[in-house]
Amino acid sequence: MNLTAESHRVPLSDGNSIPLLGLGTYADPQKTPKGSCLESVKIAIDTGYRHIDGAFVYFNEHEVGQAIREKIAEGKIKREDIFYCGKLWNTCHPPELVRPTLEKTLKILQLDYVDLYIIELPMAFKPGDVIYPRDENGKFIYHETDLCATWEAMEACKDAGLAKSIGVSNFNRRQLEMILNKPGLKYKPVSNQVECHPYFTQPKLLEFCRQHDIVIVGYSPLGTSRDETWVNVSSPPLLKDPVLNAIGKKYNKTAAQVALHFNIQRGVVVIPKSFNPQRIRENFQIFDFSLTEKEMKEIEALNKNVRYVELLM
Repeated sequence: MNLTAESHRVPLSDGNSIPLLGLGTYADPQKTPKGSCLESVKIAIDTGYRHIDGAFVYFNEHEVGQAIREKIAEGKIKREDIFYCGKLWNTCHPPELVRPTLEKTLKILQLDYVDLYIIELPMAFKPGDVIYPRDENGKFIYHETDLCATWEAMEACKDAGLAKSIGVSNFNRRQLEMILNKPGLKYKPVSNQVECHPYFTQPKLLEFCRQHDIVIVGYSPLGTSRDETWVNVSSPPLLKDPVLNAIGKKYNKTAAQVALHFNIQRGVVVIPKSFNPQRIRENFQIFDFSLTEKEMKEIEALNKNVRYVELLM
């Protein structure tokens, strides 16, 4: 199998399709220098990436939009070449807030539509301008949410042409079934973005989603940074795994490239995040080799049900 990032896409149930490899743009605004995302997205597009994963709460969508527009102006790409995923944040679940929130994202991006718009988490925070609302004891202030009503507002965004496709993120089977079994469902989620890598292979959720034509998009496909403010740093570093490194040596690839190819070979979309030009290019060089059935099974056997991003909220 000799894949190319341009041609190898996964069909979505609504007729759209999503590239198997994307660039994640998550950034801590307190730690990431201004302009880092802009340059990274431009490097990614020049390298051949066409799938960019972003979110309003990454606070860098203005840089993503600028990078896309600059590359269009250069004649490097057309808008329809790019697949951009945006996300509905927890404070915006009330149905009346969904479209205005997406419109705000589009205004920041200076684009007419997003290719995929997803509910970032299945629980809601208190609506308002505070992104992470907390009480006097520092505990999150939650908000009772009706996911089905939120989903209907997402469907309306698709009907209005503001989003080509709609999906979800961090949903488990029960939450997916709530949407799938909703009376009067117009569009089912085309994708579910979840943590997915060789130490957390998500076999049951993957099988359920396959049965319902829902594509799994794997975030943290290389494990994560060792940032103890939001990551379980007691978990073993994925990229030091001896099996991944041994297989990589056979193909003259890194453990990271093997981990990424493992997921795309089983139909999972991967969105590795990097602002490092060398790693952005390395992560793209995964379409010129194929893992054997034995190697796929060896990597599947690494599953430890280790969730790096614990979502303690």
